[in-house]
Amino acid sequence: MTTLDDLPIRDDLRGLSPYGAPQLDVPVRLNTNENSYPVPEPVVDAIGKALAAELRDLNRYPDRDAVALRADLAAYLGHGLTVEQVWAANGSNEIQQQLLQAFGGPGRSALGFVPAYSMHPLLALGTGTRWIPAARGVDFGLTADEAVAQVREHAPDVVFLCSPNNPTGTALDPAVVAAVLDAAPGMVVVDEAYAEFARPGTVSALAVLPGHPRLVVTRTMSKAFGFAGGRLGYLAADPAVVAAVQLVRLPYHLSALTQAAARAALAHRDALLGTVTAIMAQRDRIVAELRARGHRVADSDANFVLFAVDGEQTAAWRALLEQGVLVRDVGLPGWLRVTAGTPAETDAFLSAMERI
Repeated sequence: MTTLDDLPIRDDLRGLSPYGAPQLDVPVRLNTNENSYPVPEPVVDAIGKALAAELRDLNRYPDRDAVALRADLAAYLGHGLTVEQVWAANGSNEIQQQLLQAFGGPGRSALGFVPAYSMHPLLALGTGTRWIPAARGVDFGLTADEAVAQVREHAPDVVFLCSPNNPTGTALDPAVVAAVLDAAPGMVVVDEAYAEFARPGTVSALAVLPGHPRLVVTRTMSKAFGFAGGRLGYLAADPAVVAAVQLVRLPYHLSALTQAAARAALAHRDALLGTVTAIMAQRDRIVAELRARGHRVADSDANFVLFAVDGEQTAAWRALLEQGVLVRDVGLPGWLRVTAGTPAETDAFLSAMERI
């Protein structure tokens, strides 16, 4: 049987494994930060009608620039954004890949403050961009001084900031974004995949966009919208950034069906986002109950919680799995991550934690 080692694969890809989380058939799956609530039936009907309207014309290419969808996304984001400032792709991963294709690449570097989203270094690898893992401070925090010192030391072409951060869940102080923008010589990408779940008073980097042409804010419909299977991510930035990523995007990269489904979902955003408050309540419940039991828990502005366990985290992960609860081992010694889901899923997780 032929293996990767038998093929003339790039040397920097040898020995690597593809990104992915275990998808096991267990009663309670809380490992991939999906929205646990199914799409409401009225929204299912609306998306179905939108898709049906596209079927007869599938012999034609879709709108290459997804203008109508981008206009809808701009309206959702607010902040005075226009269609020229928004771009969409198949998930925020593709958005960030396009940014690295345009602003990174061979001979250039990207920096991120780890632990953070584990796809960022993989996207850098895939685009030939040198990855620089910068450090976080105590309890995974990041101050403006800590961030600026490392940005100035390495002078990367692209800086990734996650707010809220994955896997820790904590949103950034706006002062960190402002300081990094002042210090960075290149692009600054703020990944706000979980922004809709942020605690009251949290400031989005969207508020900083005016006057900062090197700032990009990326979002997704996978989490708060419960649209993970629809694969729709987007960015907000200066129109020049949108023009730049259009140079590297594949032609017709967003299918007509994807565009139609996403527009129908956005038109029913009140129904879809109606679960956000309920998920936040379960997140806060997990934080409070685990802390009451003596666990260290990171502050969370996302739909998940990072918590410490006694001993080796892999053993705790297996013990939870044996009770039918799948959480995420993100590779941090002594820590695990759990998605906040329905009340019943929270009950199952907390009960399993008590038993182990």
